Amino acid sequence: MTARSEEVQIGISLSSLGYLLAGLGACVAILARDLHEPTGRLALLSSAFAVGLVIVAAVGPRLLRSWSIGVVLRAGSVICAAGAALLALAPLYAVVVVGGLCIGLGGALLVLLAPLMLHGPTAAARLSRVNAVASASGILAPLTIGLIDALGITGRVAMLIAVPPLLILATVKGPDVVPPVLSEAPTGHAVGRTVALGWLRVVLAVGVEFCFVVWAVARLVDSGLTLAVAALLGSSFPIGMAVGRAIGPVHWRSVSPVVIGGSLAIIGTLFVSLLNAPALIALGLIIAGIGVAPLYPVTLAALVAMPGLSPTRLAALGALASGTAILITPAALAGLARLVDLRLAYLITIPLLLVLFALSRSVRPVVRSSAAVQ
Repeated sequence: MTARSEEVQIGISLSSLGYLLAGLGACVAILARDLHEPTGRLALLSSAFAVGLVIVAAVGPRLLRSWSIGVVLRAGSVICAAGAALLALAPLYAVVVVGGLCIGLGGALLVLLAPLMLHGPTAAARLSRVNAVASASGILAPLTIGLIDALGITGRVAMLIAVPPLLILATVKGPDVVPPVLSEAPTGHAVGRTVALGWLRVVLAVGVEFCFVVWAVARLVDSGLTLAVAALLGSSFPIGMAVGRAIGPVHWRSVSPVVIGGSLAIIGTLFVSLLNAPALIALGLIIAGIGVAPLYPVTLAALVAMPGLSPTRLAALGALASGTAILITPAALAGLARLVDLRLAYLITIPLLLVLFALSRSVRPVVRSSAAVQ
């Protein structure tokens, strides 16, 4: 199999996953309407996705010792496609949860494979290309969901768009190799502390991102928009993310790119939280998206830069961090929204970013090619 075909395969898989993840927020509001459930209860959708990530983080490295990359790619594609179909067609709340879990399981397998398939001297450029395409595909999800819902059909059927490419991917032969198992150096107290800090930074970065991914459309509905229009404007955050990922991490003097991006995210959060005009909320989502975009790649790069750990182990640690963040932060925002309201609850992202700033002073970010995937 050529390097080009491997790049196409992982590009299709991550673009499909990016579409599904960007559509989660719009689906939360639509599912609450369709199933007559409180919006807060649908926070379990992102939690189910997170559980899938955590499971794969635990079993992924062991799985890749016996299964080839091609087999794992096909399995991840089928499981992810099944989750998308369940989410689009679910008649019951329990089925929705199963769909979210399947997207988490399948999607985590696909993310786990990306740095293993796109390796070598041109890895940075290849990962950047698939990353940009995946971010761009996320813009289409809320737009498509909003347009379909405006026609009188439940907008969540738009999640089915991701199913055909995933099923096609499942029929194509992937790399028939098992990743090499590298010996890992013993980790002392100092190394363990550095890994823990790096892992926590990824948790905070992903947590902030998914507060916006899951709750942006609900915040727009809260401002008085119809669900269809809110879903359309919900594309503001993935548009900002795509712009931010295209620009890349901004370096200025000795200031960490995390602080620069996070500061923009705080400004966007204040727009989203303190203003109630839909246009200004959408502007805030764009600003927040631009600021949030580099946080995950930069923090994951620092984690992946740790020496002595195998690529599969490092990818699994990243998946565990993402799963932990997605499990906790959107649900925490929902819980806070029950005590105050969704506008004020959005401010939860600011203390998360401030803690991330503090941790960034003790861990210098290192940009490496294997960390550019999400």
